[in-house]
Amino acid sequence: MQILNGSRLSACFFFALLLVLPGVSSGHAFPDHSDPKVGATVSATPAKVRIWFDSDLEPAFSTIMVHSANNEMVDKRDSRVNPDDPKLLEVSVPLLPRGTYHVYWNVVARDGHRTTGDFTFTIK
Repeated sequence: MQILNGSRLSACFFFALLLVLPGVSSGHAFPDHSDPKVGATVSATPAKVRIWFDSDLEPAFSTIMVHSANNEMVDKRDSRVNPDDPKLLEVSVPLLPRGTYHVYWNVVARDGHRTTGDFTFTIK
């Protein structure tokens, strides 16, 4: 009887662990969409480069930067998580000449998981 109860306890623990693990692994914040869109060609400089994520971001540890083709930072260095939308990361951009620009982002979800990425857009 003791072994049977131990086996049941182990089985219950195993299945409980399986139920918890998907929640643990989904803690990262991933991009949902951006403006400008990834790889887009736009006719004018956007006022801001913005990325919406699928979960809330930790403002103190989330950044976004825009670089020129020469790898020079060209944004206004005011990267922030929007105070009205904790899933929105944004940075202002001055009037930029034609060319391809590289966006680099680094975010931490509210649960502490870090995610990084990048994309380009072109101004024609």
